[in-house]
Amino acid sequence: MKKNLAFYLIAAISLTLFSLLQLIDPQYFQEKLESKTYDLRLNLRNSLRKPDPAPDIAIVMVDEKSISEIGRWPWSRAVMADLVNKVSTGKPRVIGIDIMFTERENREIDDKLAAALKNAGNVVLATPFEVANSGEKPADLPPPPDFLEDAAFMTIRTVPGIKWKDLAIKSIKVTPPLEEFGKVTTLGQVSNLYDMDGVLRREILYVNYGDDCYPSFSLQIARIAAKLPMKDLILYGGASVELGGNIIRTDLSGRNIINYRGAENSYQQISASDLLSGRFSPDKLKDKIILIGTSAQGTFDQKVTPFSASFPGVEKNATVVDNILKNDFVRRSPYTVEIIVIIITTLLLVLSLPRLKAKSGVILSSALIASYIIPCSIALIYYNFWLNATYPILNMGFISAAGIIARWISEEKHSRQIRAMFSSYVTERLVNEMIRNPEMAQLGGQKREITVLFSDVVSFTVYSERHKPEEVVAILNEYLGAMTDVVLKWEGILDKFIGDAIVVFWGAPMKQDDHAERAVRCALEMQERLDQLRIKWEAEGRTPLSSGIGLNSGEAIVGNIGAEGKKMDYTVIGDHVNLGARVEGLTRRYDAKILITEYTLEKLRPVIAAGQFRGVSIFGQERVIVKGKETPVGIFAITPLDSQAETVIVECDPDKIVKLTEK
Repeated sequence: MKKNLAFYLIAAISLTLFSLLQLIDPQYFQEKLESKTYDLRLNLRNSLRKPDPAPDIAIVMVDEKSISEIGRWPWSRAVMADLVNKVSTGKPRVIGIDIMFTERENREIDDKLAAALKNAGNVVLATPFEVANSGEKPADLPPPPDFLEDAAFMTIRTVPGIKWKDLAIKSIKVTPPLEEFGKVTTLGQVSNLYDMDGVLRREILYVNYGDDCYPSFSLQIARIAAKLPMKDLILYGGASVELGGNIIRTDLSGRNIINYRGAENSYQQISASDLLSGRFSPDKLKDKIILIGTSAQGTFDQKVTPFSASFPGVEKNATVVDNILKNDFVRRSPYTVEIIVIIITTLLLVLSLPRLKAKSGVILSSALIASYIIPCSIALIYYNFWLNATYPILNMGFISAAGIIARWISEEKHSRQIRAMFSSYVTERLVNEMIRNPEMAQLGGQKREITVLFSDVVSFTVYSERHKPEEVVAILNEYLGAMTDVVLKWEGILDKFIGDAIVVFWGAPMKQDDHAERAVRCALEMQERLDQLRIKWEAEGRTPLSSGIGLNSGEAIVGNIGAEGKKMDYTVIGDHVNLGARVEGLTRRYDAKILITEYTLEKLRPVIAAGQFRGVSIFGQERVIVKGKETPVGIFAITPLDSQAETVIVECDPDKIVKLTEK
């Protein structure tokens, strides 16, 4: 708990921070960061399961072809009158004209267009409302013309707890069409608020101008398409719009997230020139919802959407009409889901990461993040539901990074401790293995089957008395250094030096099934190396050393033993370790360089039988009862033979048992 305190503190800070961000949802993060993840999911949706555009919505488009054939934009209103007449003869349900007629051309031509609009009888004209910037309060506004007031909501209801007038999007200027056009048509406001990244993701269903609220261009088209009178369009401020019993929920400002059907050309498009020239029959427009707009370059009605950087504004309006009639705008989560996810994932990471290795922590964190991304994507693809991905994922990423870094630092520290603890008396391979599996060298002990080797210099006390201290130290260091090299070659654990004595064991911390064979081969090579040193020492005029080696195999307790935080040793203890020490002492009694017990011999018998252990004789000495024991154990001397000679075993006389009183 204490060593992970910093991680728990970081996790608590992260949980608090991202929960608050989720609740507040700052505009910058929402529109600069979260919106990008939304766009990715929206594009993924359209790759996997693209929504079908309404087949009864079509767009008469003033496209490049139309301008090439009829002339540069803007066209004369006489041409526009002909276009309206052509469309209306097809008897569509409604005609929405997303073109502004705010300035006079000339009386005669304007009257011609007004007549065409009146004859159609079901035209909605786009009316631009300029919205106030954030925090800007409209000054005294000029009253709108009477014909514009007819387009305002007739019924506005206040929802308890929502100060909708303070939250509604305010308009600071309206530019209505000419009066003769406005009186014979229905007007719908067009205004846009782009996100901070310049992308248009939301539709303003109503704006507040003066004392009135005005429905959007698309909302008016949908109302007429549904054959509903204006009185059936009811505004519930800051909550929803009711369209003939169909409740369309909005945010507090009266906006909705547009459920785009894809890139441009998702809806049927008819070139205006084809309709005017007769190449396209107006009869095909019967009972359709028709929008008239522009897409040609230079007509300045292109929007940036999640799918396109040049999306015709009229097609955006067609999409919104589709959304209204199907009531399938994209809905935002109320944030409770995300906060629950933040809390649950924080708890999972806090409980799991301290117990996992860095690699496992990365896998867990990645799995948790993926397990949230997938439902976020499914919610949008199948249910038009926008779950916030940013804050839960950032929270998981932040906590995971903190936990993994903390774990990595801890593992590095532990690795250094293991390396410092073992590198002086085990091989590099074994050190690396223990670093990969730290539990092999865990504090405390575990019962393992091992082989222990005790080696001691014969009559070293006498030797020390007869030689100068510096000579003793020099020859002892040379001897111990050579023996250590042999021990490490056979991957033994160099337990300790006790003066001139050496204690080594095999079988822990890394499991070695051939621990007895390794120990015996190591003992043979130690004596061989000592023979080489004796020749060298004699040539140098120095008195050589001799040693006795005793080995035993059996179960022992292996682990870090000592005072935690002060002095710890990775060592072995137990009866079989003590027996190994006794056997080394018997090398003087039997005048043998290497003695092993019957327990070690039992481990060697299979490899001897298989012909894999050759070149030695194993001669039984006696069955002895060492001091402090009651059970006799067979003692065997090992002597090297020719390396190719078959190993010979001479068993101990089972009836010859000696009880020893000395240690």
